[in-house]
Amino acid sequence: MSDSSNTQNSFNQPTWRNALAGLQMLFVAFGALVLMPLITGLDPSVALFTAGIGTILFQFITKQQVPIFLASSFVFIAPIAYSVQTWGVAAAMGSLFVTGLVYVVIATLVAVRGAGFLHRLMPPVVTGPIIMVIGLGLAPIAVNMAMGKTGDGAAELFPYADSLIVSMSALFTTLLVATLGKGIFRLLPIMAGVVVGYIMASIMGMVTTEAVSDSAWFAVPNFITPEFQLAAILFMLPVAIAPAIEHVGDILAIGSVTGKDYTKKPGLHRTLLGDGLATSLASLFGGPPNTTYSEVTGAVMLTKMFNPRIMIWAACFAICLAFIGKFGVALQTIPAPVMGGILILLFGSIATVGLNILVKAQVDLADQRNLVIVSTTLVFGIGGMAIGNADFSLTGISLCGLVAILMNLILPKTKVDEDNLDQEAAIAKDLIDHNRS
Repeated sequence: MSDSSNTQNSFNQPTWRNALAGLQMLFVAFGALVLMPLITGLDPSVALFTAGIGTILFQFITKQQVPIFLASSFVFIAPIAYSVQTWGVAAAMGSLFVTGLVYVVIATLVAVRGAGFLHRLMPPVVTGPIIMVIGLGLAPIAVNMAMGKTGDGAAELFPYADSLIVSMSALFTTLLVATLGKGIFRLLPIMAGVVVGYIMASIMGMVTTEAVSDSAWFAVPNFITPEFQLAAILFMLPVAIAPAIEHVGDILAIGSVTGKDYTKKPGLHRTLLGDGLATSLASLFGGPPNTTYSEVTGAVMLTKMFNPRIMIWAACFAICLAFIGKFGVALQTIPAPVMGGILILLFGSIATVGLNILVKAQVDLADQRNLVIVSTTLVFGIGGMAIGNADFSLTGISLCGLVAILMNLILPKTKVDEDNLDQEAAIAKDLIDHNRS
């Protein structure tokens, strides 16, 4: 059967089969979806709820044309953790609400000027090191949790030897499933790692289930109303730029899978708008920012289920799970070493994505301009450079993101740089044209 026949059949499935496919899509996204709020101290039940309503909002804005599922974004882990520690959860949610509006501004600019300006504002020499900083800057959190400590290493939660056994079992399971798994199971490495790590943690006596027994079957998630503090907002705003660029890549990826050009129909401005408003909507309930999930894109590729209504079913199942009280409490019993083991791979993968951007774009680091941008960005971000005072400061991803963008705009470009930009833009156009065909 041809791909076109498979595509047509995926739109003609009975409702019950679409619902079953939607449950499968949620299963694929589930591990990463709940892991992010567990790391940052947010409520995983709220994350399930906001992933559901965010996906539905995205599908409404894009007129149910893109088979995409939205859920918790790992890019925001470090900024959210810092914001929660510094200003509190409510203020962090307020800053995320405004951050979602940055997408709205970018979507407007894309609608007016086209997507090309994004590439010139943030070429690979900028986006590559920023994404590397996101992954490498989080590395100490993963290692501390894997050794049985809190993310900041301030306290020991479990014995070192027991923690190492648990975290390495979770890590190796995740590695094996990711590399040796077949079919749909290859898309579930996080889930497999959590299950095996949780079993090992139970054997080691790290898991306590009294809270699960005492909790109600039905419970409203712990929604939080956002508060707006200028310092928290200014800290979070620059973080939105990197995920916006990543969003463009995700839309091109799902377009290559389905053979459609979603940058034209419904349009990149609509997908960006949907992503941004979904993030702002999530923050109103105390949920993490939403982003398009590449795991689900992989599942779409394997199953040939291209009907966007399947994602609405996945969203509905996520919303329903959010109100099962025992389920939400059970998620919070996952010990830190289990998450730490998996995060070693996840955070390393984020850094590798940034490196891959530089490699694929053939960024010449022998060129002094490129070397200055990449090296300064990496050291500022990983080294923890901070600029400001006790009332307000820029640090981490926010600072290095702004520095990278400003250096790219200010440092003089050579004729070779201009030619490279034109060549990269031409390659991007060719990719889009190829997807359309």
